[in-house]
Amino acid sequence: MVNKIVGWLVLVPLCALLVAFALANRQLVSVNINPFVPPVDAAASGYGVPLFVVLYVVLLVGVLLGGIASWFAQGRHRRSERHWRREAQQLSQELNQRRPATTPTALSDDDDVLELR
Repeated sequence: MVNKIVGWLVLVPLCALLVAFALANRQLVSVNINPFVPPVDAAASGYGVPLFVVLYVVLLVGVLLGGIASWFAQGRHRRSERHWRREAQQLSQELNQRRPATTPTALSDDDDVLELR
């Protein structure tokens, strides 16, 4: 419950800031991926992209690359977790096989004492 409240207290203002940022940066910019080509003249006709779209795309690409990098960095830990989980499952199965089968046969001594009371 506390996580939801904190999430709302953090995410709602953050979303409001992102919307305000997008509204403040609506001017069109030309995007040039090749750094060796001289910039296009501002007076030349062409297509532009709003600045906030460029920034949001760069932010999204950064988040995705960071997630992929952390996924690869944690691969060793996931592998060892699978190993230990398999070993625990094998030991549990072995323990169940070695445990004697308990079948309710005759009344035990404890049951006899309980009947006398």
